Amino acid sequence: MPKMKTKSSAKKRFRLTATGKVKRGAAYRSHILTSKSTKRKRKLRKAHLVSRADLPAVKAMLNV
Repeated sequence: MPKMKTKSSAKKRFRLTATGKVKRGAAYRSHILTSKSTKRKRKLRKAHLVSRADLPAVKAMLNV
């Protein structure tokens, strides 16, 4: 049986934590930034965790 390949798009977007949770970047920070407040843009810099509902699908893409 061949090795399972990781989805390239997923490995660029997600990182695993030591406890097995999955980190992701915040959405809504790529363009049209002039209409967003400085406070909102600052909060979007921080990493977020993938929700419990999406976790099985993301882990399957990462072969975890």
